[in-house]
Amino acid sequence: NSKALAISRILDTHHAPVIILTADSLTAVRMQEELSFFINDQDNVEVLIFPDWETLPYDLFSPYQDIVSDRLSILAKLPNLDKCIIIIPVTTAMHRLMPQDFLASHSLSLKTGQKLDVQAFRKNMASAGYVFTNQVMGHGEIAIRGSLIDIFPMGANMPFRIDLFDNEIDSIRIFDPESQRSLDTTACIDILPAKEIALVDEGIAQFRSAWRENFSGNPSTCSLYRDVSQGLAPAGIEYYLPLFYRNTGTLFDYLPDKSLLVLDEDLGKIADVFWADIEQRYEMRRHDIE
Repeated sequence: NSKALAISRILDTHHAPVIILTADSLTAVRMQEELSFFINDQDNVEVLIFPDWETLPYDLFSPYQDIVSDRLSILAKLPNLDKCIIIIPVTTAMHRLMPQDFLASHSLSLKTGQKLDVQAFRKNMASAGYVFTNQVMGHGEIAIRGSLIDIFPMGANMPFRIDLFDNEIDSIRIFDPESQRSLDTTACIDILPAKEIALVDEGIAQFRSAWRENFSGNPSTCSLYRDVSQGLAPAGIEYYLPLFYRNTGTLFDYLPDKSLLVLDEDLGKIADVFWADIEQRYEMRRHDIE
């Protein structure tokens, strides 16, 4: 593909992220495959797709946690990336995101030898959207059993087992979620929020205030409002993301200043069609007072 070849040549002189807006997810996957072929011999160049939620606007179910994990992982490292290619469907780029400062301030690093207050850590993980379970199998899950903490951080390829000695991190090991057996050790791990919405106290308060500003009637009659008020994340809550923040962000807020934007053909028409779909689905849903 001549387009993929031309973009790969840009990397010879451009030392900042190259952002490619494509017509749809299928085109994004095809572009990733073609680019990977042309830059296979170059070092330290990632070709990533910023994934779509793969849900329709105002759906009553949430995206898979693995998708959210990939999205948060890319957003967390985007500001510090040098050479890379990020491919994103234009319809995905139209969604609002959590502001960059929120993601940065609600991420956490743990390392061996560090003091850890288990009760405070439990509270932080709950407000970050992690699900407490008996056995950690997937992204966004955590299990605390005495001095052992199992956690599968968003953006990580494997879960980690934290062994405490009193209130100090004695060791951190990668473990296999299928066999639950510990594998290699690591010195530190980074923990991102488990959700793109803000389930922390200030986020919940902002949600409740914004809800009352935007919707009439008694909010306590709506199960979604009640769930969020209790710190829960009901299915489909992602489409209420703007209510959790005073100011939302876009993908472009996360990009370094020298990023180069490459546009596919007819993106304006595709964006217009998607916006019309959003308005149509909103019109279908907005008469349901719950």
